[in-house]
Amino acid sequence: MLAVGSGATASVAGFGIGSILTPFLALRVGTPLAVAAVALPHGLAAALRLALLWREVNWSVLKRFGAASAIGSLVGAVAQPTFGARGLTIALGALLILTAAITLSGWLEARSFPRPVSYAVGGISGLFGGLVGNQGGVRSGALLAFDLSPRAFIATGTAAALLVDLARTPVYIWRAGGEIAPLVPAIAIMTVGVLLGTFVGERFLRRLPAQTFRRAVAAAVGLVGLGLIASEL
Repeated sequence: MLAVGSGATASVAGFGIGSILTPFLALRVGTPLAVAAVALPHGLAAALRLALLWREVNWSVLKRFGAASAIGSLVGAVAQPTFGARGLTIALGALLILTAAITLSGWLEARSFPRPVSYAVGGISGLFGGLVGNQGGVRSGALLAFDLSPRAFIATGTAAALLVDLARTPVYIWRAGGEIAPLVPAIAIMTVGVLLGTFVGERFLRRLPAQTFRRAVAAAVGLVGLGLIASEL
């Protein structure tokens, strides 16, 4: 059910799979392995959303923003071991709290950033995605600078997320090696769940006020982030 909910959330809010699934799996197997395991269903869900929305993608925005995100993601994935499991868990918790804070406060919506700055934030969001498997909130905030329609916003963000997954996932799988094998059943269940949730989100949840839904999700994500940090103190 958690995987279904995360897939539906991502369809409406532009983030949610990494924010929801990674922290809970991290409590069982540690953050580095959880990031690797969640990257697989995350990428497949992004591919499904893109297949449903590809006509809405703003390709001129994606060309630079997506490339910056993918490069940042690859750098983050390579640098991940330097942080250690505890450092990654705390970084993930802090990022979730930051995601909640900027969404709930409306801070980004009240400002207009130059596009070069937004491209740079795209790279930074990819870096976080590579490090801790969570970057959707930061990516969504950066995309607000481009005045996209709601469907173009989700579609372009989804395309950027898929580029991030293509860049980082091979690094995760290579590094995890045989450790990821026992998680294959859980990965399969998560994959089915997020794909089903993606369909649910596309068909039903878009009827809800998107901003209200995003803020509710952000509040929940912030609480999870606080829990993660508290678990390491």
